[in-house]
Amino acid sequence: MHFALGNRLHPGLLLGSILLILTLTSCEGLFKSEPENAPLARVGDTYLYREDIQSLLNSTVNEQDSASLVTNYINNWAVKQLLYEKAQINLTEEQIEEFERLVSNYRIDLLTRAYKEALVLRGEDTTITDTQLRQFYEQEKENFLLKEKVVQLRFVQLPKQFLNKEEVRQRLDRFSPEDQVFLDSIGVQFKKLNFNDSLWVPLNRIIQEIPPLNYENEERYLKKSQFFELEDSLGVYLGKTAEVRSLNEIAPLGYIKPTLRQVLLNRRKLDFQRRLEIELLDEAVKQNEFEIYEQGKK
Repeated sequence: MHFALGNRLHPGLLLGSILLILTLTSCEGLFKSEPENAPLARVGDTYLYREDIQSLLNSTVNEQDSASLVTNYINNWAVKQLLYEKAQINLTEEQIEEFERLVSNYRIDLLTRAYKEALVLRGEDTTITDTQLRQFYEQEKENFLLKEKVVQLRFVQLPKQFLNKEEVRQRLDRFSPEDQVFLDSIGVQFKKLNFNDSLWVPLNRIIQEIPPLNYENEERYLKKSQFFELEDSLGVYLGKTAEVRSLNEIAPLGYIKPTLRQVLLNRRKLDFQRRLEIELLDEAVKQNEFEIYEQGKK
């Protein structure tokens, strides 16, 4: 749908005129063919100006695309304005008042929410110590159950023709400080490695890293203190399982620390907002800016 405003010009001619106005009015010089605030379109008493569509015209958009964007924008703008005018005429007064009330409430909600967020960011304490995390964990741990098996393990992936596999196996199993130094020193020869067995890893991630493992056989290999060796076309996988927590068990603290921290921060935020609202009301009462009348009285 196209709306020819003013004289009935062909859409292409109208668009050419608009782009010409945009070009000429953007140039710095002694002469301007149009005033700076010359409108591009009008519906009733409402005007669309060049600055309203300036964001559509950037250096990454070619002239043909710019023309299409401008035309579509003007047509969409005109349709909205015309529908708005029709709505003002055809909707009942009660409907219009209800919509105005909703719009007013929504505006108030947006502004007050933004203001409260700014106050929270300025006044909120975001420091959470390990002691606070542990105390919170002990109080709430029954509410944090695992949705998937998690495992602590160390493993390496060796090339299939790796010559020193038995020594790597022994040292990875024993994992003394001397063994760790040795394994680190030859780590460049491994295709994959993970020596951090204090980290809790979800089962799905382990299966991704060690393809011979799957949901059908993982219970056979991923048992506490068990060493395993698996092989596929990509290499040999040596691993030692340190700890295991199964589905629906209480999640380990180390695994849910980020979640606990966020929960604590959210609670602090809510507490801060409640205190802010109480203080705001108290101050308004003291300043005689707020009072509640008894029913039927003023």
